[in-house]
Formats: sequence, C-alpha cells, structure tokens
Amino acid sequence: MKIFLQLFITFFKIGAFTFGGGLAMFPMLKKELVENRGWVTEDEIMNYYAIGQCTPGIIAVNTATFVGYKLKGYLGAIFSTFGIVLPSVLIIILIASFIQNFLDIEWVINMFAGIKIGVSALIIDVVFKLLKNNVKDKKQILFFSLAFILNFVLKISPIYIIFSTIILCFILARLKIYREGKK
Repeated sequence: MKIFLQLFITFFKIGAFTFGGGLAMFPMLKKELVENRGWVTEDEIMNYYAIGQCTPGIIAVNTATFVGYKLKGYLGAIFSTFGIVLPSVLIIILIASFIQNFLDIEWVINMFAGIKIGVSALIIDVVFKLLKNNVKDKKQILFFSLAFILNFVLKISPIYIIFSTIILCFILARLKIYREGKK
C-alpha cells in the first residue's frame, strides 16, 4: 500500500507545482521519476512522454498513467493518474470561484505575465533537451527539419506529421531489412 501512496503523493506534487501543461512538466517528471525515485529510466520517460503526446488526452496524465501501470499495474495507474489530476481540478475550482474579482488588478496581470514567461523558458528547455537526446544523425536532423517546417511554417497538424513519420520510418526500416537480406 505504501507504493500507491508514494505514487499518489509524487504525482500530486508534480501536478500541483508545475504550470504550463505537459511540456513544462517534463523537467519535473524527469527529475522526480528518473533521478529522485528511480522508478523509470530516462529512455522510458522519453518513450512514455512521446506516446503520451501521440495518444488522446493530456500528456502529463498519460505519462503518469504509464508510469503507474509500469510500477503497479492498473491500481498504480489509477493512483498516479488521480494524483496528477487532483491538483488541477482543485486549482481550477478555486480560481473559477474568484477569477472575475481579480482580472483587473495590476499585480495579478503581472503575475500571469511572469508565469507565461517562466513556462515559455521551461518549454524551450525541454525542446533543447529533446533535440540533444533524440536528434543525433543526418537522417534524424533531416526528419526534424522537415517536421519543423511542416508544422511551424506550413501549419500542418502535428498528428499528420507524427503518423507520416511513423509510416516513413517503418518503410525505411523495411527497405533496410530487404537490402540486407539481398546481400
């Protein structure tokens, strides 16, 4: 039972103290789950995070669910998921109750501006770490550049880019296997 409480508290803490969504949450997920707890490896958290981006739902919730499931099956997934979701639900209820009273106050406006800047910095940090850890050869640089142009410049949905990349990599792997078989 202790591990379930640890899962809940760990993910509750991550959910309570991270602003800006899943991308901003990644550094805290990595530090807590890989470095502090040793529950998953860096490769595993990257894989869970990548799958979490490709599946419906919130990235952090999906990642919490995967980690909980890895450690303790369905019950672990439930405790992890509930832990990461509960702080947001409580904060949303609290903010919704009072937000209209504070939207015109200068320090509140400045606070939200500061949060946006901090979250932007966290997201940029995650992008550079993902690049450093995942884009290592010429083919990967080409795929990254193409995906960036398709999404950022041409505004093509990430869903189409991800599925196209999966299909292209599958085809390239099959071609490589075919060529090696002919030798």
